[in-house]
Amino acid sequence: MAFKTLGCRLNQYETDALVTDFSQAGYELVDYNESPDVVIVNTCTVTNQSDHKSRSVISQAARKAKNAVVVVTGCMANNFKEKLESQENITFVVENSRKSSILTLVDAHFSGEIAHPDQLPQDVFRYEPVRKSLHTRSAVKIQDGCDNFCTFCIIPMVRGNAVSRPVADVLESIRKTVDNGFKEIVITGVNIGRYSDGDTRFEDLLAQILEVPGDFRVRISSLEPDGFGPDFVKLFAHPKLMPHLHLCLQSGSDKTLLRMRRMYDVEQFRKTVTQFRAVYTDFNFTTDIIVGFPGETEEEFGQTLEAIKEFNFSHIHTFKYSVRKGTRAERLENHLPEKVKTERSLQIRDLSVENKIDYFNSFIGKTQDVLVEKVAHGVASGYGEHYIPVRFKLTGAQKNAIHKVRLLERKGDDENCYLLGEVIL
Repeated sequence: MAFKTLGCRLNQYETDALVTDFSQAGYELVDYNESPDVVIVNTCTVTNQSDHKSRSVISQAARKAKNAVVVVTGCMANNFKEKLESQENITFVVENSRKSSILTLVDAHFSGEIAHPDQLPQDVFRYEPVRKSLHTRSAVKIQDGCDNFCTFCIIPMVRGNAVSRPVADVLESIRKTVDNGFKEIVITGVNIGRYSDGDTRFEDLLAQILEVPGDFRVRISSLEPDGFGPDFVKLFAHPKLMPHLHLCLQSGSDKTLLRMRRMYDVEQFRKTVTQFRAVYTDFNFTTDIIVGFPGETEEEFGQTLEAIKEFNFSHIHTFKYSVRKGTRAERLENHLPEKVKTERSLQIRDLSVENKIDYFNSFIGKTQDVLVEKVAHGVASGYGEHYIPVRFKLTGAQKNAIHKVRLLERKGDDENCYLLGEVIL
């Protein structure tokens, strides 16, 4: 069987959990070019481009894996369920809430039973701890859904209301994932800063995760700049917690943020960044930026450029605003031409590259503990604590090992640059 995954880290985690399920049930994992009997496409629908990529992958999977069982799941399965169910090249369409039971559906199909996805149980936390993974690090899901209803976002419609996984279940999953050999755990969900289980909030849970015994380190996948408390910054003094946050800004203009119905303003974001860098001077912030939101003026876009310079993000995921049917932004006035969105997107990307180069250069001569993710031709590559890509030569290098590396120089093209280093331990 084969998997194809699009979109966020939450989707990647859920695919890895499914890989574990199917592997333990005796299925063999192959590339979808190798004539698999089953192909599972875990889709994304956050933008029009995501829809296009998802449709393209579904078509490729059905074409290359003829006569295979094609299962389409993920956010596009919720957003376009009836349309996807009408396609002859798709066997099953499984909504997010039933995704964790896809093995049951496929087993029933091959046993000759009449099975329908809508009969599967609904449980967004039913996934077993990842054992066999497509990645070196493993995520652990602590939360799903969102209640923010930003005007541009379709996620509450396709992921549902915010729900949090019980503390005991989270900690048990962390323990088992570490026991399965993973050296790095990524805490993931849709809006994890709003985690709540009884009196336990996100930073409370994170503190308990950091005290789980074992040799592993912890990353946070993506975070909204609201919802966490004042003790959050202090937690990053713990050696297990990596000094990097993907903190979603979206715009540097308060007027734009208000139209987006974001739950913060630029000054609040500034205070968060300042708090971190007052304690950890080289703390790495990456972010998301939406360009061309309805009504975005040249002045508002200019404020975004200034914010990017000020906050010195080492990487920016840039999205051109994309109309999502049923959202409030669809009904806003002054939608911008695609040409303007493209021009602004390119400006953001150029500035992002400048920031990345400056940030990477600031680490030359310093050291990083690098988790090896790939080894090819005697060269190991992976990420250091600050989520900087590093490569180094090491005879006999193994994946999933951590090495202390002195960083010597920046290499590669500007957008895909990395730091070259030498092992010192």
